[in-house]
Amino acid sequence: MIDSKQYHVRNARPDEFEEIGNLMVSVYSHLEGFPKPSDQPQYYSLLANVGKLIDKPDVELLVAMSNDDKIAGAVVYFGDMKYYGSGGSATGEKDAAGFRLLAVSETARGQGVGKLLTYECIRRTRDKNIGQVIIHTTKAMQSAWRMYEKLGFKRSEDLDFVQGELPVFGFRLLL
Repeated sequence: MIDSKQYHVRNARPDEFEEIGNLMVSVYSHLEGFPKPSDQPQYYSLLANVGKLIDKPDVELLVAMSNDDKIAGAVVYFGDMKYYGSGGSATGEKDAAGFRLLAVSETARGQGVGKLLTYECIRRTRDKNIGQVIIHTTKAMQSAWRMYEKLGFKRSEDLDFVQGELPVFGFRLLL
């Protein structure tokens, strides 16, 4: 269960971009079975510079903040899939929004922060009257994978792709 009194979601401020990028690099580089920075330097550069993604239309960097004003997690929301930036066919999806690069700090794990960020992305999609939310995950992200399935996301093999040597699996939630 999410303790909504403990965390809230808002758009990240430019002065937080570097901290969020560092959080993302730390989270992804510590995933067992996930490529390391030396394996995929361009991907980790994207994570470190995540704030640059919001230069595109309908792209938002959302941050989950604790009541003591600490960053607990972040995600990039894409209100238009053409800016999603993944491999595979996802960027061609119509009537779709998506999110990528969900990361939760080690100290906030297990407290519903990932779910709170996911719910916010779903809410934004519904508010725009968009019919589906698209996401991708990997085998290294099993806790996120399980959470997405519990929230109603269904595997969509048509969205799968391979990043380097890493299989990436597509999911969609029809609204």
